[in-house]
Amino acid sequence: MSALTDFERVDSGSGGAVLRFTGNLSLASLGDLPDRLDTVDGAIASIDLSQVERIDTVGAWVVHRFAREKDAKVEGLEPASQHLFDQVVAAEHPIALPPKPESAFVHLLAEIGDAVFTAAHTLYGLLGFMGATVIAFWNVATHPRRFRFHATVHRFEVVGVSALGIIGLMSFLIGVVIAQQGAVQLRQFGAEVYTINLVGRITLRELGVLMTAIMVAGRSGSAFAAQIGTMKLTEEIDAMRTIGVSPMEALVVPRTIAVVTMLPLLGFYSALIAIIGGGLLCWVQLDIPPITFVQRIREVVPLNDLWVGLIKAPVFGAIIAIAGCFQGMQVEGDAEQVGRRTTTAVVQAIFLVIVLDAFFAVFFSQIGWI
Repeated sequence: MSALTDFERVDSGSGGAVLRFTGNLSLASLGDLPDRLDTVDGAIASIDLSQVERIDTVGAWVVHRFAREKDAKVEGLEPASQHLFDQVVAAEHPIALPPKPESAFVHLLAEIGDAVFTAAHTLYGLLGFMGATVIAFWNVATHPRRFRFHATVHRFEVVGVSALGIIGLMSFLIGVVIAQQGAVQLRQFGAEVYTINLVGRITLRELGVLMTAIMVAGRSGSAFAAQIGTMKLTEEIDAMRTIGVSPMEALVVPRTIAVVTMLPLLGFYSALIAIIGGGLLCWVQLDIPPITFVQRIREVVPLNDLWVGLIKAPVFGAIIAIAGCFQGMQVEGDAEQVGRRTTTAVVQAIFLVIVLDAFFAVFFSQIGWI
């Protein structure tokens, strides 16, 4: 049976007492040693462990804690035991207590503050990127040989031609839904014929361009961010700068030209397909023949509605292209950033498109284009 740990206090008379331990400083033999050590009063100059038969990590920690509290030296250990003791001392690290939880109100204010700061920082960066894009356009305009014709034509195909199918299907279904819902509501007043007015005006003025912009933002804006972000990770953009090619002129300008040019055409195409979808439903459900539908559209839809949609479309296109390219240029670090920036590009573009659409609605209302 192992000897229980014990200690005695020996007064050295030259500057403090010595605490001499005997027995085993191991977990099985400690007993109430920590409690007995707490009762030791007075200054302790050193701790003598020369008569200790065995020591383990628990015993070493008990002695070290007591020595730290009394500011005493530990002496008398054999080399192997001294190494164990030194390892226990070296392993001591202060434990970081978890911070006191904040109140829900303070946490809410912190979240709002972080969101406002992030939004302001992003807006600042986006405005700077817009300025850089304008400078790149000016450089290309003053040096036409820098214009990348083939890259721009390729973007025309990717942004415009390849999107005709999905935009046409979406617009057709939207036209059907608008006509169906409008007919249900107007039937209560015996005014089903005004479904034609609803379909014609809302698609040409608002939904045709707006839904097309949202679709292009999700389809092409995300592609821009992912493509440029991947090029940033693979250091292709740095290589372009090294050989004297401006990434703004080579990557941003062709994409911006393509989206700004194609979005009015896609918006007009979307509005026409939506009108066809609405006309088909009016023919099937309201017994309004196509020729009557077309004549009514020509009578009730002013030309201003078409101009409103065509004026908004290039602005939406510029916002989508710049937001996608800007977020792609911000990628750095790892591949996870590509996905995060791609998502941010889509959300940012759609948000700005809707905000600008609201601004245009107020603006055209003020100048009388209602």
